[in-house]
Amino acid sequence: MEKAIILFTGISFIIYGVNSFYSRRMISEFKRWGYHKHRKTISSLQILGGLGLLIGLKINILLIASSLCLSIIMFVAIIVRVKINDNVVSEEKFVINQKLFQDNYLKLSIGKKRHIKVELT
Repeated sequence: MEKAIILFTGISFIIYGVNSFYSRRMISEFKRWGYHKHRKTISSLQILGGLGLLIGLKINILLIASSLCLSIIMFVAIIVRVKINDNVVSEEKFVINQKLFQDNYLKLSIGKKRHIKVELT
Protein backbone atom coordinates (compact mmCIF):
# COMPACT_ATOMS: atom_id res chain seq x y z
CA MET A 1 0.00 0.00 0.00
CA GLU A 2 2.92 2.35 0.77
CA LYS A 3 4.31 1.92 -2.76
CA ALA A 4 0.88 2.65 -4.22
CA ILE A 5 0.65 5.94 -2.33
CA ILE A 6 4.16 6.93 -3.45
CA LEU A 7 3.30 6.02 -7.06
CA PHE A 8 0.06 7.99 -6.88
CA THR A 9 1.77 11.02 -5.34
CA GLY A 10 4.69 10.97 -7.79
CA ILE A 11 2.45 10.67 -10.84
CA SER A 12 0.12 13.37 -9.45
CA PHE A 13 2.99 15.85 -9.03
CA ILE A 14 4.21 15.12 -12.55
CA ILE A 15 0.74 15.65 -14.05
CA TYR A 16 0.16 18.80 -11.99
CA GLY A 17 3.58 20.18 -12.99
CA VAL A 18 2.97 19.51 -16.68
CA ASN A 19 -0.50 21.07 -16.45
CA SER A 20 1.06 24.15 -14.88
CA PHE A 21 3.06 24.67 -18.07
CA TYR A 22 0.18 24.39 -20.54
CA SER A 23 -3.21 24.72 -18.84
CA ARG A 24 -4.83 28.16 -19.15
CA ARG A 25 -6.53 27.61 -15.83
CA MET A 26 -3.24 26.88 -14.07
CA ILE A 27 -1.53 29.83 -15.72
CA SER A 28 -4.32 32.11 -14.45
CA GLU A 29 -4.08 30.53 -10.98
CA PHE A 30 -0.37 31.35 -10.77
CA LYS A 31 -1.24 34.96 -11.68
CA ARG A 32 -3.94 35.03 -9.01
CA TRP A 33 -1.52 33.67 -6.42
CA GLY A 34 1.07 36.31 -7.40
CA TYR A 35 3.63 33.78 -8.63
CA HIS A 36 3.25 34.05 -12.42
CA LYS A 37 6.95 34.92 -12.81
CA HIS A 38 7.91 31.73 -10.97
CA ARG A 39 5.39 29.37 -12.63
CA LYS A 40 7.92 27.55 -14.81
CA THR A 41 10.39 27.12 -11.94
CA ILE A 42 7.73 25.83 -9.55
CA SER A 43 6.29 23.54 -12.24
CA SER A 44 9.74 22.14 -13.00
CA LEU A 45 10.37 21.49 -9.31
CA GLN A 46 7.04 19.65 -9.05
CA ILE A 47 7.91 17.46 -12.04
CA LEU A 48 11.39 16.77 -10.68
CA GLY A 49 9.94 16.03 -7.24
CA GLY A 50 7.42 13.61 -8.74
CA LEU A 51 10.16 11.86 -10.71
CA GLY A 52 12.27 11.79 -7.55
CA LEU A 53 9.48 9.98 -5.72
CA LEU A 54 9.16 7.39 -8.47
CA ILE A 55 12.91 6.81 -8.77
CA GLY A 56 13.08 6.95 -4.98
CA LEU A 57 11.20 3.67 -4.84
CA LYS A 58 14.56 2.13 -5.80
CA ILE A 59 16.95 4.74 -4.31
CA ASN A 60 15.80 5.53 -0.77
CA ILE A 61 17.82 8.72 -0.25
CA LEU A 62 16.20 10.23 -3.35
CA LEU A 63 12.77 9.36 -1.95
CA ILE A 64 13.61 11.13 1.31
CA ALA A 65 15.05 14.22 -0.43
CA SER A 66 12.14 14.48 -2.88
CA SER A 67 9.59 14.04 -0.10
CA LEU A 68 11.21 16.79 1.94
CA CYS A 69 11.37 19.21 -0.99
CA LEU A 70 7.78 18.55 -2.05
CA SER A 71 6.64 18.96 1.56
CA ILE A 72 8.29 22.38 1.69
CA ILE A 73 6.63 23.36 -1.61
CA MET A 74 3.22 22.28 -0.30
CA PHE A 75 3.74 24.06 3.03
CA VAL A 76 4.57 27.30 1.19
CA ALA A 77 1.52 26.76 -1.06
CA ILE A 78 -0.74 26.60 1.99
CA ILE A 79 0.82 29.78 3.36
CA VAL A 80 0.24 31.55 0.02
CA ARG A 81 -3.40 30.46 -0.08
CA VAL A 82 -3.98 31.63 3.49
CA LYS A 83 -2.22 34.93 2.69
CA ILE A 84 -4.54 35.64 -0.25
CA ASN A 85 -7.62 34.47 1.73
CA ASP A 86 -8.17 31.52 -0.58
CA ASN A 87 -9.81 28.24 0.37
CA VAL A 88 -7.07 25.81 1.34
CA VAL A 89 -9.34 22.87 0.58
CA SER A 90 -11.83 23.13 -2.26
CA GLU A 91 -15.37 21.84 -2.15
CA GLU A 92 -14.38 19.07 -4.54
CA LYS A 93 -12.77 16.53 -2.25
CA PHE A 94 -10.74 13.59 -3.40
CA VAL A 95 -11.57 10.56 -1.34
CA ILE A 96 -9.13 7.67 -1.15
CA ASN A 97 -10.83 4.39 -0.48
CA GLN A 98 -10.30 0.73 -1.15
CA LYS A 99 -12.11 1.01 -4.51
CA LEU A 100 -9.23 3.14 -5.84
CA PHE A 101 -6.81 0.23 -5.36
CA GLN A 102 -8.96 -2.57 -6.81
CA ASP A 103 -7.46 -5.63 -8.45
CA ASN A 104 -3.85 -4.56 -7.82
CA TYR A 105 -4.28 -1.44 -10.01
CA LEU A 106 -4.31 2.26 -9.22
CA LYS A 107 -6.68 4.25 -11.41
CA LEU A 108 -5.82 7.95 -11.80
CA SER A 109 -8.26 10.32 -13.48
CA ILE A 110 -6.65 13.03 -15.60
CA GLY A 111 -9.83 14.50 -17.00
CA LYS A 112 -13.22 13.48 -18.22
CA LYS A 113 -13.06 9.93 -19.54
CA ARG A 114 -9.23 9.95 -19.45
CA HIS A 115 -7.56 7.68 -16.95
CA ILE A 116 -4.18 6.19 -16.24
CA LYS A 117 -4.11 2.65 -14.92
CA VAL A 118 -0.99 1.80 -12.89
CA GLU A 119 -0.25 -1.82 -11.99
CA LEU A 120 0.79 -2.26 -8.37
CA THR A 121 3.40 -4.94 -7.77
